[in-house]
Amino acid sequence: MRLGFLHRFAVIATCLLTPGWALAFETSATAAYIYDQSTGTVLLSKNADTPLPPASMSKLMTIYMAFEAVADGRLDINEELAVSSHAASFGGSSMFLDTTDRVRVEDLLRGVIVVSGNDASVVLAEALSPDGSEAGFARLMTERARQMGMMNSTFVNSSGWPAAGHRMSMEDLGILADRLITDFPTFYPLFAETDFPFDGRVPSNSANRNPVLAMGMGADGLKTGHTMEAGYGLVGSAKQDDRRIIWVITGLDSREERAEESVKIINWAFRQFAEKDVAEAGTRIATADVWMGEMPTVGMTVAEDFSLLVPVLNQGDIVAEVVYDGPIEAPIAAGQQLGELVISFDDLPEKRIPLVAEEDIARGGFATRLRTAALVLWQKYGPSTADEVPEEA
Repeated sequence: MRLGFLHRFAVIATCLLTPGWALAFETSATAAYIYDQSTGTVLLSKNADTPLPPASMSKLMTIYMAFEAVADGRLDINEELAVSSHAASFGGSSMFLDTTDRVRVEDLLRGVIVVSGNDASVVLAEALSPDGSEAGFARLMTERARQMGMMNSTFVNSSGWPAAGHRMSMEDLGILADRLITDFPTFYPLFAETDFPFDGRVPSNSANRNPVLAMGMGADGLKTGHTMEAGYGLVGSAKQDDRRIIWVITGLDSREERAEESVKIINWAFRQFAEKDVAEAGTRIATADVWMGEMPTVGMTVAEDFSLLVPVLNQGDIVAEVVYDGPIEAPIAAGQQLGELVISFDDLPEKRIPLVAEEDIARGGFATRLRTAALVLWQKYGPSTADEVPEEA
């Protein structure tokens, strides 16, 4: 019989922190999500899990799946794809393709990323669809989104063209942006391109609509969106020094407001927070009791270096909890996850850091098992506290 207990105890870490102040940023967006990629910290979440019309921002899912297809060989970057009458029929943002065109995959990718081509999105979608249709690809998009943890996204088309049921949450768009940056570093620079004059046929539609790319603030992606239903939105990312942020906003009233809001977010995220080193990999955080082991305890360490993002003003304490279900039964392997260090930031989401075993702990021999059995019997049948303490006269 193993005696199981959920162990919690506090660890005090002093650093620069003002928990409530961290959420002082007010955005005019109807929904927003701001994420510090470097530390995995959510800085702002406003209606971020609400499924909303994403407009052209949902083209990022089409791009992600096209990148996957190129990476695994299902598409070749130089392959030329035919343009269907369905793809050529789209208005709005467009590469102005027609059914006589055969377009290189690389040009289609640029056409979606830089000029937000609805037609280019459909050409890629039909090429990757299990049944050759855009609707079939949209079903595949939804399935892939679920696999990636994007639970508030449902796709009806590949382009974000207004349609009943075509929805994404701002948090899901943030997850998708994070994956695009992390999974495809070779392709990601395409998002920073400010102009794509595809064979010169429509010079007036060659400029990237992302308003912050040319502002010298480290912005290098990702995608704008606008429809009457959705308002003006942006999935953005910027890198300054070793820090990168991702932000998603929607429901703004104009291009100008979208640009101004993005500048405010970049300034706030980079200037009002600082990254602080907390522990190096291998640092012992706590000790856990061991059940039936050669050693009675095992050290719990962080598996990799970790840091926290904290507001730059004022000083305060971070109270963190080490949580594990113990005593932990032997054998235990070095590096095996045993628990978590849970750090709370009041209004900010918890940060959970895995804690792993510092060393191997083998299962004890006969003498260990005998001592453990005796302990269990004593706890079950031994004298109670009431038996040991004389009653008052």
